[in-house]
Amino acid sequence: MVNRRQLIGAGAAGAALISTNSWSATTNQSLPETPIKTTATTEQPVNPSTGPDYQPVVTLNGWTLPWRMNNGVKEYHLVAEPVEREMAEGMTAYLWGYNGQSTGPTIEAVEGDRVRIFVTNKLPEHTSIHWHGMILPSGMDGVGGLSQEHIPPGKTFAYEFDLVKSGTFMYHPHSDEMVQMAMGMMGMFIIHPKDPTFMPVDRDFVFMLNAFDIDPGTYVPKIMTMTDFNLWCWNSRLFPDIDPLVVAKDDRVRVRVGNLTMTNHPIHMHGYDFEVTCTDGGWVPKEARWPEVSIDIPVGAMRAYEFDAKYLGDWAIHCHKSHHTMNAMGHDVPTFIGVDKTKITQQIRKLQPEYMPMGMAGMADMGEMEMELPDNTVPMMTGWGAHGPIEMGGMFSVVKVREGIQSGDYSDPGWYENPPGTQASEWTGDLPEPVYVTDPQTRYTAKPNNNKKT
Repeated sequence: MVNRRQLIGAGAAGAALISTNSWSATTNQSLPETPIKTTATTEQPVNPSTGPDYQPVVTLNGWTLPWRMNNGVKEYHLVAEPVEREMAEGMTAYLWGYNGQSTGPTIEAVEGDRVRIFVTNKLPEHTSIHWHGMILPSGMDGVGGLSQEHIPPGKTFAYEFDLVKSGTFMYHPHSDEMVQMAMGMMGMFIIHPKDPTFMPVDRDFVFMLNAFDIDPGTYVPKIMTMTDFNLWCWNSRLFPDIDPLVVAKDDRVRVRVGNLTMTNHPIHMHGYDFEVTCTDGGWVPKEARWPEVSIDIPVGAMRAYEFDAKYLGDWAIHCHKSHHTMNAMGHDVPTFIGVDKTKITQQIRKLQPEYMPMGMAGMADMGEMEMELPDNTVPMMTGWGAHGPIEMGGMFSVVKVREGIQSGDYSDPGWYENPPGTQASEWTGDLPEPVYVTDPQTRYTAKPNNNKKT
């Protein structure tokens, strides 16, 4: 992470670019430093140094925006700007975001804080920021033309309000919203309870569901796509380059998920059941929770769930819409299952000796092949685990539960070694006689009637 000042300096030079609404007490003060991050690694969470204690969130392949105290107010600085985001190894997208990244940095604060958030616009058009789900004054809601003027290019506006409730929230533009969100402008806003004994956890993860339509070999999303996206992301990142969720055995774990795509996402986690503990509206009372293994995240919504990490292993976590765990899918690819391509393959290889026929028995062979790809794209099915190709992409990661993980350690522990006798493997012994259905009245028989069609 690199700290630098953007556009403006201290004193009068900075004041000239700040919105001069009468509520602002900052027009004669310099702006906070502007933290910039250009890598897609998961940054170590920062523990609070003042005020109420809380467990800081871990943003998958992201980071938390630093802040400064100014006369009792927490001040942050967001810069809306064009960015380059590595979505996966070998693929970079030209997006719009905040502080060098899409999605933008997570903002963390505490219930009861007063915050002042400076927003500098370095886009080629005007913008604004809506604080999604928060209770605040109408003039701070961030809807351009309705609750405020749009922020022109080259200008800085200040938003200032009290955080009256804790929970999980989001931020995104409400100016030319279709274009700016399609280009990647969004982020998470976490407000921790002021009472450290309320809803405590040992590990707290957060990520944003977002999607793009970027053709192989190109870099800029198609902003007019409504439903047929081909890249389904967590924090503008694709599997196998989404970092794992690393936890210690017996940790109490919270996972917060926000959805700013154009469709719902049933997020499913293997190996556990969990309780949904927070929605857009706030915390769910304990007596109102029920166990789940999948939770559907509606459009424009967030959910948080919690579980106790009792079971060791590598557990998949993913969207359960199967096309959302694929990368760079082509919607016009024909189905060849059951087709004999022997003769046509011989003909094609006369012109293209490297041609490889695929798809006659499914698409699993794609996960094993290292085929040459167009520039700036990723395989549809990819990723390798301890036992071979994982054959996934898009919205997929792994919850890694281990003994001996120290508090604050989020480094990848590698693949889990299943204890002897606890892993499926080839059976080489005798098989039981197959059971066939014959007459529904007589139920089953152990031997089929080979002279009768079934």
